[in-house]
Amino acid sequence: MTHLWVRAEQRDNETRVGLTPQGAAELIAAGIKVTVEDSPTRCIPTDGYAAVGADIAPQNSWPDAPRDAIVFGLKELPEDGTPLPHRHIMFGHAFKGQPAGQRLLARFTQGNGTLFDLEYLVDADNRRVAAFGYWAGYAGAAVALKCWIAQQQGQIAGPIAPYPAASDLRAELQAALAVNGPHRPTALIIGALGRVGTGAADLCTAMDVPTTRWDMNETAHGGPFPEVLTHDIFFNCILARPGTPVFVPASAPHDPRRLSVIGDIACDPDSDFSPIKVYDQTTTWDAPALRVHGAPVLDVTAIDNLPSMLPRESSEDYAEQLLPSLLALPNLGDGVWARAKATFEQAIA
Repeated sequence: MTHLWVRAEQRDNETRVGLTPQGAAELIAAGIKVTVEDSPTRCIPTDGYAAVGADIAPQNSWPDAPRDAIVFGLKELPEDGTPLPHRHIMFGHAFKGQPAGQRLLARFTQGNGTLFDLEYLVDADNRRVAAFGYWAGYAGAAVALKCWIAQQQGQIAGPIAPYPAASDLRAELQAALAVNGPHRPTALIIGALGRVGTGAADLCTAMDVPTTRWDMNETAHGGPFPEVLTHDIFFNCILARPGTPVFVPASAPHDPRRLSVIGDIACDPDSDFSPIKVYDQTTTWDAPALRVHGAPVLDVTAIDNLPSMLPRESSEDYAEQLLPSLLALPNLGDGVWARAKATFEQAIA
């Protein structure tokens, strides 16, 4: 019997989950055994899973799960160097040469396990079957606006926290923007037609932020892109990959510019392909803004688990997208799972 083991997230400020109780009920009805680790921080309480027949395991007990169990989580595992013998479904961030990713792949190699990377679960047309992109864009735009608001007050953005719902986030932002009267920043979104860019654009629209929206047609010439520097806020919503042009060169902090906030929502600063060349580290919930230049100010915000600002909405959306693939887990040799395994095997070859 196929056994899916949903682990508790072990990263700070990560309360999302990729399976709802309703989804667990569908998997169980399809003959898949479901174990869910207890978690006091998960946005969906454990008792909801128990009520539909899932087995409940102690928090962080996945290393002792049966070897044939498929361990499912979202964000990274603790970096303790231990070999990984299980099959894992997660965001590994390991296939673009990232240093932490290389260490993760070495652990899979040592343990003879397998990584089914959620970013590389694709259909026959190479389109991702599930993504948190919309809510990453929505929350990322909100954090960038928080950075801009703080700058207007001569400050740098302070800690952020999750919200019960998107309406609460919007209400807080509207109140903070009102302090500046009718003045609003201008924004440029690259990748505006994708999931991430759509989320960023929707938040900007809700906040009455004038927004220029670019996608492939506007960036096809490969750069340079001086227009980025003529807006107050720039949102990068395009994943770094070979051939991605540079949107913000290393010279940008010293060039004439209106730009004061970069929201790198795609957030892949340690990749060689990153299109933002003015920073090299992610930012955090405690310190969401990295000041890369002082006069005039230029802050970068690049948080790599942005959808956790809206954990319930983003989890339910993502889980609904992913469920058909989870229902196909008994056929790991076919379709989306076979493609994901081939990507993993190519990475470790």
